[in-house]
Amino acid sequence: MNWYLQNGKESDVAISTRIRFARNLNGFKFNLKSKEDIEKLENKIKENLYAIGYGLKFIKIKDLDDITKMSLLEKNLVSPNFILNRNETGSILINDEENICIMIGEEDHLRMQFFSSGLELENTLNLAIEVDKKIEEVLGYCVNKKYGYLTSCPSNVGTGLKASVMIHIPALAKTKNTRNILEAISGFGINIKGIYGENTQNTGDMYQISNKQTLGVTENEIIENLKIIVEKIIEQERKVRKILAKDSINLEDEIYRAYGILSNCRKISYEEAKTLLSDIKLGVDLGILDELTDLEVKKLYLYTKPANLQKYAQQILEGRDLDIKRAEIIKQILSEKK
Repeated sequence: MNWYLQNGKESDVAISTRIRFARNLNGFKFNLKSKEDIEKLENKIKENLYAIGYGLKFIKIKDLDDITKMSLLEKNLVSPNFILNRNETGSILINDEENICIMIGEEDHLRMQFFSSGLELENTLNLAIEVDKKIEEVLGYCVNKKYGYLTSCPSNVGTGLKASVMIHIPALAKTKNTRNILEAISGFGINIKGIYGENTQNTGDMYQISNKQTLGVTENEIIENLKIIVEKIIEQERKVRKILAKDSINLEDEIYRAYGILSNCRKISYEEAKTLLSDIKLGVDLGILDELTDLEVKKLYLYTKPANLQKYAQQILEGRDLDIKRAEIIKQILSEKK
């Protein structure tokens, strides 16, 4: 089963963990723009793919249809700039579990990404370091003794590490405490972004929390600092959930209204679905809504997204037809437990 359909530690609040390394290879210019230069980079990587291992497969972005491209973005496996601004260039290395996805020819030669469900910073970092060392051994990186790994953007120099955790904080949102909490943590060297990263909005009470500093700190220090911050957010969210649960009738009413709409709608937009799913997940996590399992909630989140919905339905859909099919798929997933 793919990582995004699995449960992990603290998954009532911490949805997923991502470790990303920015790396550049010796013998190539930084921030490649031309098709020819990117193809030379890709050829070197392809020639050494077997030596790298880990079941990674090479895929050129231009060989993917538009729905598959968008499905990768919806699963947070690629960045918006990488997948949407391709001019017949760029590629990825990805394994079957999709917990490793390496973007080739983005801002840096390699943007290596490693994913886990829940709060799994240490274990995900260990996998990332293992794969990183293997690729460095096979391909060779641009490294400076004083500054560490060299990158196209100065903000990534040093470790080249961006660690992030996706969090779901509906109780803080309901009590209008989200802004206060996020503003407080932003002073501790932490970035707060929407679910698809830079310049994107939060959706369904979800935020991406990541480190700012990469230079002058070790990988373990970055991870430890981020973990402390995320654990504080988890603590605050759970505390507010308990307060809301004391007025159980109001909370249950909100949750079951959301469940009722999803169960009975004949068409529904993605915007409405993701708002309702925030209440659904909260209800399941609090044990209020026992009509659904964690797996079914994860499926609802994934297969209501436009591109993944079309892949699941094996149909190309748009507009009203997409909203009708979304309602059908929701009913199908809701009926799985029955």
